[in-house]
Amino acid sequence: MDERDIRKLLEKVLTGRMKVSQALERLRHLPFEDLGFAKIDHHRALRQGYAEVVFGSGKTPQQVAAIVRGMLRPRGAGHNILITRADRRILTAVKKLGGAARRAEFFPLCGAVVIRRNREVTGKGLILVVSAGTSDIPVAEEAQVIAAAMGNRVETLYDVGVAGLHRLMKHREKLASARVIICVAGMEGALPSVVGGLVSVPVIAVPTSTGYGASFGGLTALLGMLNSCASNVSVVNIDNGFGAGCVASVINRL
Repeated sequence: MDERDIRKLLEKVLTGRMKVSQALERLRHLPFEDLGFAKIDHHRALRQGYAEVVFGSGKTPQQVAAIVRGMLRPRGAGHNILITRADRRILTAVKKLGGAARRAEFFPLCGAVVIRRNREVTGKGLILVVSAGTSDIPVAEEAQVIAAAMGNRVETLYDVGVAGLHRLMKHREKLASARVIICVAGMEGALPSVVGGLVSVPVIAVPTSTGYGASFGGLTALLGMLNSCASNVSVVNIDNGFGAGCVASVINRL
């Protein structure tokens, strides 16, 4: 439930279209709903502008489905429901809930599940997701799915790493058209510095665990990005496409 839902609810009570008892029933589970094994934060959209996202890894399909059921219950809530790091067992359990959950969309590369209930675009400009290599696409896809589901226009530019800079330079106009850029790279993590030097907008760097032994599971890329000489580059955690998509969405709404 977001600010618009609360506003509509109060207006209905004010104009007599809804009884106070009905409004109280709708608000009963705010600010959170305790399921025992999880506490659903129904107020997050009011505080942060986007609803709680379910992290699927480590949860059983039944637990994820129960959380999603609780998120679907306030009928006035029109926000999209997101699950990250899920699998097809979770997808099956969620779809069995029926209603809007039957239309849940699964993105197998990154493991994201999206239940779309709102396609409104609230972001002010383009979020461009750039990946250094094809192996980085799963993390880039997570960022793209998250940003799009949070109400942004998102485009992608894949496999334009520093091993062949001519591939990146061909897309100078596209880079210049973006309001926020998410740059995903493994190996030595050099691409965000290059992109940052070409544009005047925020560049969110995402190190990935792609690489050979001395990449240390993405640590080399992370340290390289943290030491970027481009002053418009900021960095999220290794493989954290979700965090990059969220931050880009917040920036794009400002």
